[in-house]
Amino acid sequence: MSECLDLFRLDDLISAEDQALRGQIRHWVQTRFVPQINRCWNAGTFPLELLPELAELEVFGGNIQGYGCAGWSALRYGLALQELERGDTGLRTFVSVQGSLAMTAIRLFGSEEQKQHWLPEMSRARKLGCFGLTEPQHGSNPGGMETRAVKTPDGYELTGSKMWIGAGILADVAVVWAKVHGEPGVDPESPAAVRGFLVERGTPGFTASVIDGKYSLRIGITCRLEFNQCTVPHSALLPASSGLKSPLQCLNHARYGIAWGALGAAQACFEEARDYALQRIQFGKPLAAFQLVQRKLAQMATEISNAQLLAWRLAQLKDSGQATFVQISMAKRNNVAMALQVARTAREILGGVGILDEHVSFRHMCNLESVYTYEGTDDMHLLILGEHLTGIAAFA
Repeated sequence: MSECLDLFRLDDLISAEDQALRGQIRHWVQTRFVPQINRCWNAGTFPLELLPELAELEVFGGNIQGYGCAGWSALRYGLALQELERGDTGLRTFVSVQGSLAMTAIRLFGSEEQKQHWLPEMSRARKLGCFGLTEPQHGSNPGGMETRAVKTPDGYELTGSKMWIGAGILADVAVVWAKVHGEPGVDPESPAAVRGFLVERGTPGFTASVIDGKYSLRIGITCRLEFNQCTVPHSALLPASSGLKSPLQCLNHARYGIAWGALGAAQACFEEARDYALQRIQFGKPLAAFQLVQRKLAQMATEISNAQLLAWRLAQLKDSGQATFVQISMAKRNNVAMALQVARTAREILGGVGILDEHVSFRHMCNLESVYTYEGTDDMHLLILGEHLTGIAAFA
């Protein structure tokens, strides 16, 4: 970490091994990924040819124990995602969808046969997954889910649609959440009826399509999923999934990673703005010599430091099994809002050239607008914290 962004000597608390991994991933991102980012951003594509190299870095399901996965600590996994998002949010999102969502769902709720079949292949990126929870009419309210799975003698028939699904057209398997109809004693319209299913690509009645026209997260392959009387066998059910709390557990793992990833984007923007301010001469002196610019840099560094300490402490709690969804929610909301403000301020310091693709801040700013919304909007996370503080749910 650069010295100006380690004011509280956080690196003293990070092992040499974890620092080495962070450095390895940062080097890969800068030398292998970043040279392609503008081409991919302009084309709206993901550099799939780099997936084998990403797999060699063990980032897919890096936080999962066993099944060919790295089994990293929460801190090490967070540092890895930080460095991926330093490159681009779309890169970190791709890894999060594969590992924190799809693989985690299989690890937590799958049968042993499902785990053995999918997780080793997914950890090597030989198989890709996606996570189908959000629906067109039910973004912040997954309990309103309309996708249904009607139990039949041969399995389940899925009908419905999902929206904003990362890697949907690439996935070999989709983890799909639906309300089951036909389970004795369970109201099919209640959140308790939600179960997870593994739907393989090519299953009749299942289609995926790309969402075009995005100004944000352009290298992320964001998709719609449609299920039209899509029949899957009984073995497609994730047997340990039980109610809406199951997908929300997966979201907690992903939100943890987002809290770290946002730090990477913020650090990249700060460093770009600081370097530019030191080099750019205006009125006979560097921009960095002006009080207003120093004020902006000082505020950015302060907020990044606060967010680093929050993420580090959250990693400690997660590794000890004590992290709560409220803590994770606070960290996701705080760190993303911080990173978005840092990106905006960095673009301001860059002035006119800040809109050019030779600089990273504008791209990070656009990406963070998506992160500010996905996996719980800023407002929803404030309400989660508000309920914890007051004991009153104010979601409706």
